[in-house]
Amino acid sequence: MSLTDDLLARNTVQLDSKIPAGPMADKWNSYKDNMKLVNPNNKRKFKVIVVGTGLAGASAAATLAELGYQVDAFTFHDSARRAHSIAAQGGINGAKNYKGDGDSIHRLFYDTVKGGDFRAREANVHRLAENSVDIIDQMVAQGVPFAREYGGLLDNRSFG
Repeated sequence: MSLTDDLLARNTVQLDSKIPAGPMADKWNSYKDNMKLVNPNNKRKFKVIVVGTGLAGASAAATLAELGYQVDAFTFHDSARRAHSIAAQGGINGAKNYKGDGDSIHRLFYDTVKGGDFRAREANVHRLAENSVDIIDQMVAQGVPFAREYGGLLDNRSFG
């Protein structure tokens, strides 16, 4: 064994993405079923810091506050309205599956993995595709002002 091989062998980092084993569709459900929970009486003892006030950060902060946690949200910008999600006005992806649009969880999963040049962690993308409808509905319930069509449905655009 050469010196280079010896150094590589000693300094090799084992990457662990903590993705549960099993079939793709069951990975996160089994993880969710076995995770440790916080006692509701202890929620007020924890202060959660959320970094970022885009769609993900703002909805995480709002959801945690609704659950009873103390939440501080921090943003790099001078105002939360300057967050990338709000300033970009590009919309978000989700498998809402309106009548006749041919959308599905599998299609969103495949398009997302393909759009990421097949470098994404497929288990995470599959979970996102499965939960995308619930995430959008939660954001609507929390008051995110998505664009709407004249009939009241969320404005839907197809890309790719």
